[in-house]
Amino acid sequence: MDTPQGTVNGIKALTNTIYISNTSEDVWSFIAAMSDKEQQAYEIAENADLSDRDLFSFCGDDNMIFVLPRPIDTAFFDYYTSLFGKKNFRVLVPKTHTGNICGDILESPEIIEQIIKAANGSKRLTMKSYTTSQPFLSLVKTLRKKGLIVFTPDAPEEEDAWTVNFYGSKSGIRQLAQQGKAAEPDLVMPDGIVVSGIIDAASIAAKKYIREHGVVIKTNKGHSGAGVLILRSGELSYEYDVCEQQILEMLKKDKYWSIFPIVVESLVSVSPTIGGGYPNVEYQILKNGHVEFLYYGGMRVTSEGEFRGMEINNEVISDQIAARLIDTGFYIGEQYRANGYHGFFDVDFVAAKNGQLYVTESNVRRTGGTHVYAVAEELFGKDFLYLTHIVSNNLYNLPEGKKFTFGQLLTALAPVLFNKKTQEGLILTSENLLSYNRIGYIIFAKTQKRVNDIELQMESLLRA
Repeated sequence: MDTPQGTVNGIKALTNTIYISNTSEDVWSFIAAMSDKEQQAYEIAENADLSDRDLFSFCGDDNMIFVLPRPIDTAFFDYYTSLFGKKNFRVLVPKTHTGNICGDILESPEIIEQIIKAANGSKRLTMKSYTTSQPFLSLVKTLRKKGLIVFTPDAPEEEDAWTVNFYGSKSGIRQLAQQGKAAEPDLVMPDGIVVSGIIDAASIAAKKYIREHGVVIKTNKGHSGAGVLILRSGELSYEYDVCEQQILEMLKKDKYWSIFPIVVESLVSVSPTIGGGYPNVEYQILKNGHVEFLYYGGMRVTSEGEFRGMEINNEVISDQIAARLIDTGFYIGEQYRANGYHGFFDVDFVAAKNGQLYVTESNVRRTGGTHVYAVAEELFGKDFLYLTHIVSNNLYNLPEGKKFTFGQLLTALAPVLFNKKTQEGLILTSENLLSYNRIGYIIFAKTQKRVNDIELQMESLLRA
């Protein structure tokens, strides 16, 4: 199965591509372990509402069927097609959304029927997803049992699917870093230790906090800032017994701290002059084994450690540092490939004031920047890093008291919306988020100053 093509009545036929937006499945064990059920429901709902953003990851493709947990608003659909001219796609939505969308599909005969119909006479489909989860692999297996030939170009085979959770975990990438010290000296992580149990974690973290005036505590596989505690100087007592108890009380609040391994590591003093302090590089490992570099940039991260978006341009990071990032990323990608992983992955770094670049984690899936990369390449070609300056925000909070429909939002932001002639402006990437009084966007401009000006003008228009 080297190519997703077949022959029907002697005529070459390309397969339909099915994309499944299964964001919550990437961290399902973490979500399931949340003690606060309201927070758990919110996490599932927010991931579902981000699914309309996934259209932009395929803005250069056509002949697509998207299976999403939320329907697409008509105004948003029209806006998307006006930008990219892609109209040969459909959206399917299971009647029930539990967070496990692949399981929901298996419980939806009408969705299964539509997927089988999409295979046409060739009985061939290409299936892609946000992450290669066990529910996704189970869905693929079920479809194959029904006689379909299913291609999964962005997923490892079932026997290699362990790579997703292992290397995508805090302990897994730390183990890889330890193993690769000799082969890749630049693969360095902040000083830390992996422990099991909240009592030991609190003890080790308290000692580290007192000695270093700060500490970071991470669950093995959190999501978007959840499962991370960043404790800075002055926030806790410097008396050991008190400090230990303060940390222990934090860890008792959610049972995932007791279930999964915990990483306790040094709090790095960040240098914001290097990629905003949080450089990032993304790759794709193709089915033929080629590790393809996609882009580098700086992550836009809140003080609480929550990822918000990207800044992408060749000037965001110096050539010397970019070369180090890319080399380290390629080394990591070669290890993933050697163990059977195929698909997207990124490597997150933190730039320290002492000049060291530390790897903090790797997301072994599509990322919060994959759709930005896809839009940039569609609009500017493969050299987009040198042709445009980009910023994105996946979860921007609208001004308090302001409410918009998507149509009203387009009207309000008309002066800064992307202009195909000038190749500058703002692209809105979600309508669903308006229910939370949030938006997602990407801004393209010729210079960093210009992109910042557009973002400031956007904020002014939203306040008006």
